[in-house]
Amino acid sequence: MKSISLTRISVILVIIVMSSCATDDGYVRTENQSNLEQRIIELYGSKDALILPLSNDYSNIPSDINNPITAAKVELGKMLFHETGIALNAIMDEGMTTYSCASCHHADAGFQSGLQQGIAEGGSGFGLKGEGRTKSSLYLEVDLDIQPIRNPSVLNVAYQDVMFWNGQFGGTGTNFGTESSWTEGTPKEINNLGFEGVETQAIAGADAHRFKIEAEFIENSSYKELFDNAFPDIIPEERYTKLNGALAIAAYERTLLPNQAPFQLWLKGDESAMSSNEVEGALLFFNQAKCFNCHTGPGLNGMSFHALGMNDLEGDNIMTIVDEATKKGRGGFTNNPEDDFKFKTPQLYNLKDVTFYGHGGTFQSVEDVVRYKSAAIGQNQDVPANELSEMFVPLNLSETQINQITAFLELALYDNNLQRYSPDTLPTGSCFPNADAQSSIDLGCN
Repeated sequence: MKSISLTRISVILVIIVMSSCATDDGYVRTENQSNLEQRIIELYGSKDALILPLSNDYSNIPSDINNPITAAKVELGKMLFHETGIALNAIMDEGMTTYSCASCHHADAGFQSGLQQGIAEGGSGFGLKGEGRTKSSLYLEVDLDIQPIRNPSVLNVAYQDVMFWNGQFGGTGTNFGTESSWTEGTPKEINNLGFEGVETQAIAGADAHRFKIEAEFIENSSYKELFDNAFPDIIPEERYTKLNGALAIAAYERTLLPNQAPFQLWLKGDESAMSSNEVEGALLFFNQAKCFNCHTGPGLNGMSFHALGMNDLEGDNIMTIVDEATKKGRGGFTNNPEDDFKFKTPQLYNLKDVTFYGHGGTFQSVEDVVRYKSAAIGQNQDVPANELSEMFVPLNLSETQINQITAFLELALYDNNLQRYSPDTLPTGSCFPNADAQSSIDLGCN
């Protein structure tokens, strides 16, 4: 009888202990959950520091003081961002009204391109995630609207004060002191307007990507009402302009926040949002792997530039020459040799939507990048070893640890509902993000 009583007591104690750690739905908090929370608090003061705001919480989304975010401006920007009808400066007639900003930055690919090298004008087709877009047979490669570097994602740009891999767009903050590089007659000249990077790139991009946003187009479409709602304080004579259209696009881009990702849900209190493997990966991310040194804040990005020795665009499908300025990254913009081969720290959400990584898109998976950073052996022979970042050092991660970090990056940072940021239809009724003949077939447009 005595042994039975002791057994019963043991069972009761186990039940009491389990109950004290369980939530109402039976979930039991693990030690790693507690350790992760403690580590984030240690680094940032609270879990709140990493929480992305709701996309309509405009007062908490970082914005340009010269371009306050409003619902009407975001709505206009969303339409213009996807609008193929503004592609009115195409080099060839066949390219007119066939592409948009979203040709190279769309929801299906995590708001980057579905290709290693995105194509706006001169592209044909879409596929499922933009991976089926190819060069139109009507175009010479020299006439294509393509970049000599991989298209970065526009997710979490609200947390970046300068834009592009070399940070060349933005007339504030990080770019103070680079004024001599704001070359007259180039898109970099737009920095002189004094806007932050998101706005500056949107303004410069309107011309660079052969769009035309002007009164004639606006006043002859239902865009007029959208502009009226977005810019009511600007007199009509100055309201329907490329500048205001670009500022609306920038306001929209700032709201592209992957705030439904499991890690975001975990930060808000849902401790069942991440698997144990993903929690282990997060612990490594914020500890031993030292990822947090560069990838920080709600966007898990950074405004620092690092030389990691990754290759530039290369491969059989690359349709442009990578110039020396592009190869030098930040140094190609600032003309400071100390900045050579350094590239901006990218955001980390929704990475698994594509199959190429790095500024040259030369890695095939997230795991490949984790392995590369763990080994810390530069792949680009043109980057001198003594110019590699001092943070690019061997981590000696085990196979299990590599898999856990990969799980955190691929799964816990994946918002599977980015389509909420895409319009159902456009005011012009145009197909989007592309409207060439093959894309219209791929996308099921009439």
